[in-house]
Amino acid sequence: MELRYRRASSWEFDLIMKEAEKFGELKHEFFGIVEGKFRDVYAVNEEVWREIENLKVKPYAFGTFVGTIKVDKNLVEKFCPNIEFFYFVDIKKNYAVLKPKTAFLFTTGKDVPKKGVKEYNWQGSKKLVILNEEGLILGLGIINPESEKKFIKNIADIGEFIRRHK
Repeated sequence: MELRYRRASSWEFDLIMKEAEKFGELKHEFFGIVEGKFRDVYAVNEEVWREIENLKVKPYAFGTFVGTIKVDKNLVEKFCPNIEFFYFVDIKKNYAVLKPKTAFLFTTGKDVPKKGVKEYNWQGSKKLVILNEEGLILGLGIINPESEKKFIKNIADIGEFIRRHK
């Protein structure tokens, strides 16, 4: 299968922007797409893009991988971000700041009890960006306001790479 790379279309950029708006404001405006089996999205700056366009060999990746555009079971296109995407978003809503011990446990794959949350801002989206007290993005979670013990369910965290089995 041959990979194609190109700038994100205005439709794809809208999908990316809609996802960012659930959490705040998008701080980046140039994205590239690598099309193969999936449509992978990369944040790239224009200087790097100019270099890529002049390459004789086509790249299979460039910039920072921030997610994938997928088609769901209802044939609707959606941008599915990874954790790195949120470094390109000014996070203002739908986030939780964890206390130190809870932040560590979250990075080991554990869910978050309500008592481990220092502060949170929840405005409609079930998905939250999880931060430590220093503002480092630890991952993503789903809020469950009815539960004290599993207040935030871990869906992705920065420790996954280390825990991954070979």
